[in-house]
Amino acid sequence: MLETSARLLRLLSLLQARRDWSGPELAERLGVTTRTVRRDVDRLRELGYLVHATAGTPGYRLGAGADLPPLLLDDEEAVAVAVGLRTAAGGSVAGIEETSVRALAKLERILPPRLRHRVHALRSMTVPMTGAADPVDPEVLTAIAAACQEHEVLRFDYRSHEGRESRRSAEPHRLVNSGRRWYLVGWDVDKGSWRTYRVDRLWLKAPNGPRFVPRDPPAEDLAAYTSRAVSSAPYRYRARLTVHAAAQVVAGHMPPTVGTIEPVDARTCVLRCGANNLDEIVVWVALMDIDFEVHDPPELAERIGAMADRLRAASGAARRMTVPPGHPAGGADGAASAGLAGPTAPAREEG
Repeated sequence: MLETSARLLRLLSLLQARRDWSGPELAERLGVTTRTVRRDVDRLRELGYLVHATAGTPGYRLGAGADLPPLLLDDEEAVAVAVGLRTAAGGSVAGIEETSVRALAKLERILPPRLRHRVHALRSMTVPMTGAADPVDPEVLTAIAAACQEHEVLRFDYRSHEGRESRRSAEPHRLVNSGRRWYLVGWDVDKGSWRTYRVDRLWLKAPNGPRFVPRDPPAEDLAAYTSRAVSSAPYRYRARLTVHAAAQVVAGHMPPTVGTIEPVDARTCVLRCGANNLDEIVVWVALMDIDFEVHDPPELAERIGAMADRLRAASGAARRMTVPPGHPAGGADGAASAGLAGPTAPAREEG
């Protein structure tokens, strides 16, 4: 049987791991009687922990107290928290970098050597790729999350992709994080439709509006819904292409904020993306180095053809400069494929 102090820590860990426990369940986990469990619960209450008795089957539930109780983490949880704090220290939420570093220092100081080694190994083998996204005030995120939970209308000023500013009222549904940016999915009260807002472009107004009855969400997969909304809707050009590779392969080349991918079969998918400049789309699809066909818009196919002609001409000039006169490899045009082609002459696919 565990000593009393060790048993109390084990009991506290169990109460933190699950919302409700029955007395017999706790007794079985701790290897004691239900009477001992009752005494240990009383000891936790004397130490300031709010342990509530549950109705129905006699049981216990740990409540929220005035002070944050010590959290008891298993190995995997401790590593996950350490990695999360390290990510937050250089992340996209403004104002928590310094506090994340302080919390991480406290955690790493008490990590056992085996876990500290795992955290340090992950850090040394990871290279962060910083983005240009504007950081978000954590108080804004928590205010939005609270409004989502309490079903309160949010009022805010908003700057659109084109730079237009307007006053908005929205029924907030969920926050979505793309890794670089935060988005709010909500029902726009004035426009009467679901909208996606970049959180770094909105400024909340106090107080919140009235409570509302939650609506059915616009999609079951809100991450995919947000990806579609931010990757094409705000832009001048919206492209649709068939890519001759599995969806997961294309997803490795295309961030969710750049394009959405719909699998067709095991070797083909449809890519939808948007940009204000056609050359941006040309560069993205060319760098994938995968066969593709352009469906929309017609201007994109024309732009790819013009770009391919320019690259072929440049390649031919380079060949004429490096191949001796009369060499069999030097033709009249000396053109070589640059791996970029229009819909009737797809790019080369490796493998």
